[in-house]
Amino acid sequence: MKSDERASALALLRRTEWLGRHPAELAAALLDHGRLVRLNAGEWAQAEGDERDGLFVVLHGLFHSYCQAPGDREVMLGASGPGAVLGHATRFSGGPRLVTAICAEPGVVLEIGVEALERIGARHPELWRAIADSAYANVRNALQMVAEVIALPPRPRLAARLLAAAGRSADGTAIVRLSQEQLGETAGLSRKTTSQHLATLEAQGLIRRGYGHIILRDLAGIERVAREGG
Repeated sequence: MKSDERASALALLRRTEWLGRHPAELAAALLDHGRLVRLNAGEWAQAEGDERDGLFVVLHGLFHSYCQAPGDREVMLGASGPGAVLGHATRFSGGPRLVTAICAEPGVVLEIGVEALERIGARHPELWRAIADSAYANVRNALQMVAEVIALPPRPRLAARLLAAAGRSADGTAIVRLSQEQLGETAGLSRKTTSQHLATLEAQGLIRRGYGHIILRDLAGIERVAREGG
């Protein structure tokens, strides 16, 4: 790994929710013991049911997560960007991988094998807390999605999914890098219903739709819709 690439990756890891509260040496150890996996759009980082051990952390790119649904269908759960952990470390989390992660654009994943994790954990026992933190965040996000589907009408549900999926572009703009169809799938809504409610949000000046992305123009307004159904 080149020095500038390492510095960028280290800064990213230290900003993440699951690693940021731990000593900087832990993030450095993960980089030192891991390997970079470069993927093209359409390639799989992991598959549902895969028992492949280790931790997979997104350093660059965007990954879409899918899981098996009744009727031999796959449904999209969401998107993971830089700093996210894809799934869980199977040996330490009780079973095989629960989602399939597919690269939506050229990306880089840091893979830390289970033997390397054990070596790091022997010197930095806070690693196990960090892994638990990442697993907790994934469970929290999944439960939040379930609660939204059960409790919220379509438009507030879409607003909540927009907020959950939002990232930042290079200029700081809040952006959701999903198509309207993909966003609707994460909210359990048809393409037609999704399009109708997004058109309303756009007419209210809260969002701007583009090809394969949605720009969030008024975060406070979208939060209000998600909270109050406005």
